[in-house]
Amino acid sequence: MSFTTCILVMIGGALGTLARYVVSVLSLPISRDLPWGTILINVTGSFIIGLFGTLTLAQGRFPVSENVRLFVMIGLCGGYTTFSSFSLQTLDLMRNGAVVRAMVNVCASVVLCVLAVALGHVVAAHWNGGAVQIAQVSIEEDG
Repeated sequence: MSFTTCILVMIGGALGTLARYVVSVLSLPISRDLPWGTILINVTGSFIIGLFGTLTLAQGRFPVSENVRLFVMIGLCGGYTTFSSFSLQTLDLMRNGAVVRAMVNVCASVVLCVLAVALGHVVAAHWNGGAVQIAQVSIEEDG
């Protein structure tokens, strides 16, 4: 873990956080019954990490350095997606008596995010000519 890597992850996190804020604000009009902004953020972030993680493998279609992968996958996607907001919004729904909507939020978020990361991976694997791995070993060990 170098100083440069830390700075890149920090910058990626800041950009991801800004993107999350913008999407959240733009999603307010449709988020009355469910926190659709958070769901959208987590689903698109899951798709991005699945797509990017597969495309940028050393044997992928667009191999990039470890620092670029860390910038995007840990920094940008980590700052963009938000499990804490999802958890708080689910708790708020339950505390306000909207238990069914809270469970819909949980199920929709988990299912859609897993499907999105899988879809991103499948699309990228196709572009890569069949690569089936998302993370390289060194990222898993560093993460």
